[in-house]
Amino acid sequence: MAITLRKSYKFAFRSALLIAGVLSVCMGFFMQIKASIDWSLLSIFAFLSFLISFFVIQVRVEKFIYKRAKKIYDDISLLESSSLSSRTITTDMATLTQEIEKFAKDKKVEIDTLKIREEYRKDFLGNVSHELKTPLFTVQGYILTLLDGAMKDKNVRKKYLQRANKGVERLIYIVKDLDMITKLEVGDLHLEMSDFDIIELIQSVFDLLEMKALKRNITLAFDMEYIHPIIVRADRERIQQVVTNLIVNSIKYGNENGTTEVSVENLIKNKVIVRVTDNGEGIARQHIPRLFERFYRVDKSGSRTEGGSGLGLSIVKHIIEAHDEKIYVESVLGVGSEFSFTLEKAKNKVV
Repeated sequence: MAITLRKSYKFAFRSALLIAGVLSVCMGFFMQIKASIDWSLLSIFAFLSFLISFFVIQVRVEKFIYKRAKKIYDDISLLESSSLSSRTITTDMATLTQEIEKFAKDKKVEIDTLKIREEYRKDFLGNVSHELKTPLFTVQGYILTLLDGAMKDKNVRKKYLQRANKGVERLIYIVKDLDMITKLEVGDLHLEMSDFDIIELIQSVFDLLEMKALKRNITLAFDMEYIHPIIVRADRERIQQVVTNLIVNSIKYGNENGTTEVSVENLIKNKVIVRVTDNGEGIARQHIPRLFERFYRVDKSGSRTEGGSGLGLSIVKHIIEAHDEKIYVESVLGVGSEFSFTLEKAKNKVV
């Protein structure tokens, strides 16, 4: 795209004015020495000095500086910078410097953003690879063992097939979670909004996870007795998934013989906030900003002692944001964690 040049005459005008002034002073001093000052002749000399200086300086500046400035804009326009190529450029040096500095800052921000995205992409691909290869290799190992002769032993065959099936189930679980999070990110997941009692939903999750919590002697409880129902408006199935994921995490990472406590509080007139609190191992402060990233691990050892797809918190965040609500996390290392999210109250319902 051709760049239109907008010329600046400031430099040539000021320089010519300075040169004409200096020459006029010198000419006046010379006239005074020889005879007397002829003011009309001195004025004509000053005017001609100004015109000649202005013309010469302007032509030289255009050839030496302005053409180079135009080439800078032409080169920059190849990078498709809308901030520079969408309008007439200036060859005033101060303005040019400001625009080039602004362009450089914008490009630096863009490059930094691309670097962050590239790093995120690498982390994501590495984590997906790790999560998928573990169950794949497990399934492959059992199948190869069966093919090598273990299939003849009925007991071994059944045990290995059951273990291979668990590996396949984990693969399906990961793929389903990936599919769901993709739909959430592109806004393709339809929410079935309805009015329901959030207390009753939390109690049903407690009942479902009771055996899992008993294995670690963790108590699932409300912070108080809720006599009256608390009616909210949301997608019941998705909110149940949110509560389930948060409570499952509190069981996984909570201390044995500990407690997972859930509370539902009025936030503002039309909002409630649901808090899931545990007294587990807690999370270091530097990890909290990245907790909701896909496959992000607080433990960088690469080993996973707990099951799951690694997408639970990311799905939770996307579901809550799909409801136009907020999710929060507070944690103190060695003390415990609290995850909370807001929900809209159902209209015309007493809470």
